Formats: sequence, structure tokens, C-alpha cells
Amino acid sequence: MENFFPQHGKLPPQLFLFDLDGTLIDSRADIAAAVNQMRARHDLPPLPMERVVAYVGDGVRVLAQRALEGAPVELDTAVNEISAAYAADLTSRTTPYPGVTDGLRALHSAGHHLGLVTNKPGPHARRLLDHFGWTPLFSVALGGGDTAELKPSPLPLQTAMLRAGHAADTTWMVGDHHTDLAAARRAGVRAIFLANGFGNTGTEQADWTFPDFAAFTAYFLAPP
Repeated sequence: MENFFPQHGKLPPQLFLFDLDGTLIDSRADIAAAVNQMRARHDLPPLPMERVVAYVGDGVRVLAQRALEGAPVELDTAVNEISAAYAADLTSRTTPYPGVTDGLRALHSAGHHLGLVTNKPGPHARRLLDHFGWTPLFSVALGGGDTAELKPSPLPLQTAMLRAGHAADTTWMVGDHHTDLAAARRAGVRAIFLANGFGNTGTEQADWTFPDFAAFTAYFLAPP
């Protein structure tokens, strides 16, 4: 792993852009419940949670399309039903990954800037930040619908950098999915992959890989 820290060991203020599902929070059960409520409305059998999780990462419309698995249901109807079911209950089974709350607070206290860039619809994402008490820690929070394109487009990252006042050379994308890595590459920022999340790297390459959020924050807060 490249050591990018200056000789004095203190990293100047950076912008860390975080994915949400599979990176900061374990939301598998709530997402699966919303998908299966949609399927039940159309007399479709429930999907195992791990199959639903494999469909996550590219926004709710793609999730709905995948979750229908070819069933003759209007896609807009499925999207609306999943969104409504999820909005009605998006926190009861969702928890932060170990070390996330303390890690976010520590990064913020160390002078770094935090941003959220997720393909989850923006209102849902910001509700979750509020629910976990993280909103004051974030300089910017963008979700699906807040920009014209979703990750892997670089546009959400570029928008977040602009709003937070950072250039690419002081920005990092932290995520668990190949869409995060592709968006980072296209935006010209460094990519960090957290291996304990929902996704995989696909054909993309991360600049750094950590086993979990706690290992990531430990490295950046206590440079070698």
C-alpha cells in the first residue's frame, strides 16, 4: 500500500466521499423487505435476502427491474411500490457497521470533510443520516435524483467536490461496489474498497482495500 502521508505524518484536510448501503450501513433486511412487499402485491414469491442484495448498487429502478426477474409487471409500478414500502420502514432493521459512527466523528474532528454519494434516492439517504445522528458531520449529501446521473458516472462525485470545495487530488471515494470504483476512476479521485460490504470490485481496481470501516479509519487517523 502506497504511503502518501507527508513526512511529518499529518494528512492535510481531505474530502472522503462515502457510499451508503454496504459501506456505512447494513440495510440488507430493510431493502429485501421492501422488494418482497412489492413482489407480494403481484403474487410473486419472496426472494432470499442475499439475492436481493446482489441486485443492489445501481439505483432503485435497476433494483426493481432485477427484482422482477422477468415477471410481467410494469417497471414504473414496481419502482413506486418498492420506494413506498421502503420509505414507510427504512430504519427498523438497518444498523451502522461496527466502528462507523466513531470513525466518522473522528475523521470530522481531525479536520477532514465528509460527503455522501449514494445511488439510493436522496430523501431516503438523508433520512438515514438524520436517523443515525450523522447529518452534522457531512458537508454534502447526494443521492439518486440529486444529479442528472448516478454512479458509475463521475457527475455525483464532481458535484460533491464542487459543493465541498475540494479538488480531485484531495478527494477519496469510499465504497463497497464496482460502481463506486468506476465513478472514482472517471472523476480522477482515489478509490477505497471496503471488503465487508454488499458488492464486489467487478472489473474495477481499487487504490486501497480495507477489510472494514474500522481498519480504514485506523489507517487514516494513525498514519504509519
